[in-house]
Amino acid sequence: MPTPSVSFPALVALALLLASASADDTGDVKFAYAGPQGPSHWGSLSPTFAACAQGQRQSPVNIVRNGTVLNKNLKPLTRDYRPANATLVNNGINIGVVYEEEVGNLSVNGKNYSLKQMHWHSPSEHSIDGIQFPAELHLVHKASDDEFAVVAVLFALGDPDPLISKIKNKLDELAEDDCSDDEESHIPLGIFDPKQIRRNTRKYYRYAGSLTTPPCSENVVWNVLGKVRSISKEQVEALTAPLPTDDKTNCRPLQPLNGRRIELYDELSNE
Repeated sequence: MPTPSVSFPALVALALLLASASADDTGDVKFAYAGPQGPSHWGSLSPTFAACAQGQRQSPVNIVRNGTVLNKNLKPLTRDYRPANATLVNNGINIGVVYEEEVGNLSVNGKNYSLKQMHWHSPSEHSIDGIQFPAELHLVHKASDDEFAVVAVLFALGDPDPLISKIKNKLDELAEDDCSDDEESHIPLGIFDPKQIRRNTRKYYRYAGSLTTPPCSENVVWNVLGKVRSISKEQVEALTAPLPTDDKTNCRPLQPLNGRRIELYDELSNE
């Protein structure tokens, strides 16, 4: 099977909200995770993707724990979520949950970001001390000024994740619905409660970065949770099985820090 790609307009139009450019700005531009449309070529696929190659604050990054800076001015991640109608989406690049109505906010430095969607990458995009994990969940929040705040959750192999267990049957349905290069698959979830992933955050890493997909816009506040959650091997396979790729992977390579500082919030150190 050839490496699939997804049109950028389709990605935006289906509300994954991972890009700040509009369909009119990009035309029918496709990108992928391997081959001639893979990450090393993203910057040359379209002028609107230039930041993917030329940006200085790109994501994801490797977080070296003893190189982070404890910032006692950082606050706990305040998340106010509520149940809402949602749809499980396979866009050929990742598997995500898109919310069809207002579901709540994340407050960062006194600024509110509205939760728009969540999606998974496998293996993880961020790494800790050079260790890459089997999966990573991104909760994507957007502010009224089109800035993003993403909460990233890393997963290690172990017991099943309760949230994924609740949608396992829907993921299996998605895998049965072949997703071509230019099509998307949708499975209604009904009322989906994001509170299931809102747990106490005692430690997180924050840095200024970018979207990890084109156009790689550098308007993202990243919050990578310090607590690694558990996921089963079967669940990882369920998250990647619907992807129309041979290797079933969808992670962008690590990007250089270029002098950026990664700050640490540690509840115990702030007491």
